[in-house]
Amino acid sequence: MEQVVLLDEEGRPSGATDKATVHHEDTPLHLAFSCYVFNSRGELLLTQRALSKPTWPGVWTNTCCGHPAPGETPRDAVLRRLSDELGAEVGHVDLVLPRFRYRAVMGNGMVENEMCPVFRAIVDVSTDPNPDEVEAVRWTPWAALAAEVAAGTAEISPWAALQITELSALGPDPVRWPVGDPAELPPAAREPMNTV
Repeated sequence: MEQVVLLDEEGRPSGATDKATVHHEDTPLHLAFSCYVFNSRGELLLTQRALSKPTWPGVWTNTCCGHPAPGETPRDAVLRRLSDELGAEVGHVDLVLPRFRYRAVMGNGMVENEMCPVFRAIVDVSTDPNPDEVEAVRWTPWAALAAEVAAGTAEISPWAALQITELSALGPDPVRWPVGDPAELPPAAREPMNTV
């Protein structure tokens, strides 16, 4: 059974729980990650969440999201999930938003509540989406998507809209975004818990 790391308000690990049951109307704060994969043409790989997902099914979002397991670094979790969700073998990712945190509520009351460091990869990669995770994929020009988010017209997950706003503040060219300081990660992401 896949587990997620629970956090206190300072981002320290406070236990673990099953991923399958962590999201509900009073979701506890937990550790997650997001990743944005760009190709050499400056396009972002967007994914549509599988229709069977309990949170935001069928919604378009950033390339990959997930949860580090107890004892796993966010970077390792990103690489694992890129492979599991998209069949994409990516050798390197950069931390770009170490302190991103959000809370979002679906129309049915389901809550996301995460400290969610954001990573970037620049790689030309092919995909073989896992239908349990991903309904569809598409490459989209970053500048156009960022402009839609800024205008409030992008049909995208709430966390991706917030992240894209923060990423756009780093500059217009994703290749030139500065790498984030790992010391700014939540403590649970700097020193993964090995026991629960």
